[in-house]
Amino acid sequence: QVQLVESGGGLVQAGGSLRLSCVVSGRTFSSYAMAWFRQAPGAEREFVAAIKWSGNSEYYADYVKGRFTISRVGPTTYLQMNSLKPEDTAIYYCASESGRYRNKPGQAPKDYDLWGQGTQVTVSS
Repeated sequence: QVQLVESGGGLVQAGGSLRLSCVVSGRTFSSYAMAWFRQAPGAEREFVAAIKWSGNSEYYADYVKGRFTISRVGPTTYLQMNSLKPEDTAIYYCASESGRYRNKPGQAPKDYDLWGQGTQVTVSS
């Protein structure tokens, strides 16, 4: 059974940091790009960051560029979030792309077929 399990969310003050983790089991994790998305109340799920299956290319949404860093070590994908802002408050989801060895990860939810359960990140002002 394929599973993605996230951890690391919580409550933090503006300007603080959090690191999210996502562990993949049941899939050959090294063949697939991984990504983080987020969804705030009443909003659509939006792209945050992605990392290529090889781990040597990263992609970021403009609103997190320079503050967030995605990385992967074995079956675990991380999202280091620094300089957090209240507008970063959302449920964060990790996802595994549906196709193997893609040259560039997708940035839409439809490009991903496996999702974690989500972890809440709340940034207070």
